[in-house]
Amino acid sequence: MRILPRTLFGQILLALLAGLIAAQTVGFWLMLDDRVRLGERLRGTYTAQRVAGFISLVEHASPDERERLLHALNIPPTSLTLAEPWHASGGLESEDARAFIAHIRKELGENLPMQVLSIRHNSRHAKELEFAPGRLPPPPPLPNEDEGGPPPGARGYAGPPIVFLVGQVKLPDGAVLTFRHTIPRPNVDWPLRLGSLLLVLVVSVALLAGWAVRRLTRPLASLADAASGLARNLEQPPLPESGPLEVARAAQAFNSMQRDLKRYVETRAQALAAVSHDLRLPITRLRLRMEKLADSELREKMEHDLAEMDDMIGGTLAFLRAGSSQEKALRLDLNAFLESVNEDMLAVGARVRLQGEASQPILARPQALRRCLVNLLDNARRYGSPDIDMSVSETNDRLTIRIEDRGAGMPPAEMERVFEPYVRLESSRARHTGGTGLGLAIARAIARAHGGELALAPRAGGGLCAILTLPKQ
Repeated sequence: MRILPRTLFGQILLALLAGLIAAQTVGFWLMLDDRVRLGERLRGTYTAQRVAGFISLVEHASPDERERLLHALNIPPTSLTLAEPWHASGGLESEDARAFIAHIRKELGENLPMQVLSIRHNSRHAKELEFAPGRLPPPPPLPNEDEGGPPPGARGYAGPPIVFLVGQVKLPDGAVLTFRHTIPRPNVDWPLRLGSLLLVLVVSVALLAGWAVRRLTRPLASLADAASGLARNLEQPPLPESGPLEVARAAQAFNSMQRDLKRYVETRAQALAAVSHDLRLPITRLRLRMEKLADSELREKMEHDLAEMDDMIGGTLAFLRAGSSQEKALRLDLNAFLESVNEDMLAVGARVRLQGEASQPILARPQALRRCLVNLLDNARRYGSPDIDMSVSETNDRLTIRIEDRGAGMPPAEMERVFEPYVRLESSRARHTGGTGLGLAIARAIARAHGGELALAPRAGGGLCAILTLPKQ
């Protein structure tokens, strides 16, 4: 099964959307990652500054004022106490802990003994990432616990991840200040947001890109339609020379080509008319002069040669006009048309048996199509027998007419060569049977002028089958 579109519109639109989605996905991921990292740095800096400020206040307060100050400073998300001893087991040696201590010392401007006992990350699964050796001081209560809600990490907790930080600092007078700080992390629901943003982006860009690409490719489709119909109708209106520069130049080149072809066909038609007149005039004079000849036998031979010459001229002119008929195309009832052609063939001794029918009229030039069919039927009568089979079948876009004779047929290697002008197979197409070797060439030229094709094939049981295909329009 083909997945990728075959049209230029579909391929350009798919390439635009695929590249855009890939670029935006990577961009959003990098942006969210940087945002998370920046948020963590900002929250860490804010926590260090807050804790350093509390330490400075407590350090410079008198022992009598410290209890009152601690009570005032115990505001979530930070809690302070002087009741716990210095934990001799030591603190964390992680990079985060060392960076946090360095930041506090930088804010304080002095090198006080300090240790981080715990940096605990609580998520929905209550996974603890880092612990200090020994006893872990309990984290401070959160607002949802005071309100009776479940603590972070408990079953059913659906809030953002929480970071519990516990540390100690020795003040210059030997007092130990223990601080606990809770850092709620922001919700990183980037998959949902990214999906929503991408969906909005894809829909909006798809609509805009679809409109733009359709606007660019529509002239190309018109150009293709005009090119495919040019052989059948040189009088079709010219293409609009608008749109992007490349498309406008292509339309200009096509219109120029159409004008040149029309001039060429008109010039050739005038030349053919002149040749027809100039050749037949001497033949007519010769016939008039033959009437004065006393030798009747000589007169009959000359008359035969002149008749043959006249037929050759007529056939040659018909062949040259076959692909460039000025006859207008009409909507033709093919069933009635074939009946009329078969009646004409009955007058010359051919018995045509017709099978099948066309479901709708076709666009064709009646006189040219009649000549094509008459040439094929006359060949079947001459080189086969008076009994001829004709059948009509159709598909979604093509109509096929098969004409079968019961003659001797011809070798498969010769079935294409006989369409060349003046080619006759002497073994089966003897000279006395008439013809100039242009009948099939004229028939194929007419078929191709209609946008169809003509081919020969062996008939089952002997004989030859001429297959004429025409477009359904």
